Amino acid sequence: MKIGIIGAGKWGQALQYAFSKNPDNEVFITSRRQKEIPHFVSVDEILSLEYLVFAISAQHARAWLENNFVFNNQKILVASKGIEVSSGKFLNEVFSAFVPEENMAFISGPSFAAEVIQGLPCALVISSTNNKLSEKYSTFFPSFIKTYTSTDVMGAEVSGAYKNVIAIASGICEGLGLGNNARASLISRGLVEMMRFGKHFGASKDSFIGLGGSGDLFLTASSKLSRNYRVGLALAEGKSMDAILEDLGEVAEGVPTAEAIVKIAKKEDIYVPIAIEVNAIIKGKNPKESLKDLLAN
Repeated sequence: MKIGIIGAGKWGQALQYAFSKNPDNEVFITSRRQKEIPHFVSVDEILSLEYLVFAISAQHARAWLENNFVFNNQKILVASKGIEVSSGKFLNEVFSAFVPEENMAFISGPSFAAEVIQGLPCALVISSTNNKLSEKYSTFFPSFIKTYTSTDVMGAEVSGAYKNVIAIASGICEGLGLGNNARASLISRGLVEMMRFGKHFGASKDSFIGLGGSGDLFLTASSKLSRNYRVGLALAEGKSMDAILEDLGEVAEGVPTAEAIVKIAKKEDIYVPIAIEVNAIIKGKNPKESLKDLLAN
């Protein structure tokens, strides 16, 4: 099976490694810039393949699709996580302007790229309204990754995006030295907040207590391997967002997603206190003031 990966960052390369470990696969990869990695090909060559994996930043997805994508019945597994801040749209809504719903699937679950590329075991969920497509993509994964399927696309979308915001909050909590009790309380209340937000958009509760929800949240909100957790640690030290992102050298999806969630919550009247404070801190509010406000509300 020939598979094309769009996006050659750490996650895209980790997925290329993983799919390549299945002897039935032939895996190609592309990105905006030429990279000296095996099986790197042009965008046109990638788009000629039937099965694609999309691993570009959520905030750049629409522009890439507008500038490059021509639909020819390709099937797409979206491995990006986030909410488009400019429009407040979920990725399934962004992609639906270019690809029919039955041709889209979404990946979620606890999966640091650094561990996937070492061949360490993990489990993931592939979500699609087209269960046959989820099952098809499941066959592409290597033996060290166990896959489950789901039809709850919105659950995958919300949990995949929201957990990055809670990870920033968790990093702030750790950076302020508030202790394990506080961090556990924050993460558990973050899960409740994720569920409340997702329920508003029709997501299933089961998705939030599974791999894509609590599984990915617990991972991302408790390890320095998480870019968003490291953003939180740096915010607690009083660093500016510009300096943090420059030092990080990578995309931290929780930053724009926090803003998107707050905009959506305000419009839809959804209670999201943690996301509100994370967004405020990103924009310059003192983390200790946010702590007081969070405890008071």
